[in-house]
Amino acid sequence: MGVDLYPAIDLRGGRCVRLHQGDFAAETVYGDDPVAVARGFAAEGAPWIHVVDLDAARTGDPVNREVIAGICAAVDVPVECGGGVRDRAAAAALLDRGVTRVVVGTAAVEQPDLVDELCRTHAGRIAVGLDARGRDVAVRGWQAGSGVDLLDLAVRFAASGVAALIVTEIGRDGTMLGPDLEQLGAVLEVTDLPLVASGGVGDLDDLRALAGLERAGRRLAGAIAGRAIYEGRFTVAEGVAALGG
Repeated sequence: MGVDLYPAIDLRGGRCVRLHQGDFAAETVYGDDPVAVARGFAAEGAPWIHVVDLDAARTGDPVNREVIAGICAAVDVPVECGGGVRDRAAAAALLDRGVTRVVVGTAAVEQPDLVDELCRTHAGRIAVGLDARGRDVAVRGWQAGSGVDLLDLAVRFAASGVAALIVTEIGRDGTMLGPDLEQLGAVLEVTDLPLVASGGVGDLDDLRALAGLERAGRRLAGAIAGRAIYEGRFTVAEGVAALGG
């Protein structure tokens, strides 16, 4: 069974952008029509689409919700979405707009009981995003470190019944310098939760390395790619094939 490719759409001010290592001052705009981008990804065979509301992640203001609803309505593949999901209402608002799976980030670190509650209310539709520098998990749109250990949190949320963990190495994100296989392998070893890798994918060899990663008899469930797709390093169809999808 192959690893699912999650092409990424990062939203800021209604546009499709990418940041470098989470830096809002290092933004590249890749398109003014995220819905068209999503349609293109789906047409090329993407099994999922990963959407991040950067505005909401930074400020909590969900200015991109209607764009997210438009993406969900335009494609026939599941959409995973995170950014600024810090309470029950924010999660429900995304699910009501057609999102298949909501990603909780900062709130998962600061209010882990909220994740437990959301998993009870929306079984199978809640993922946790753990964004780390090494093993220090960051919060607030990566603006601050939490002092909480990545592996400790991975174990904690296995008990919550989350649908997946999405682990991002901040130092690699947007760099296309390759994923942090050691970090991902360590997470695979401590939890049975489906694990989606994020950060650093620059070419098809990186995807093949992710597809081949195995620890404790476990493999990744998915891999997120953004900038490499936008900059033409590979197409969505090529990425799906490289992951064995």
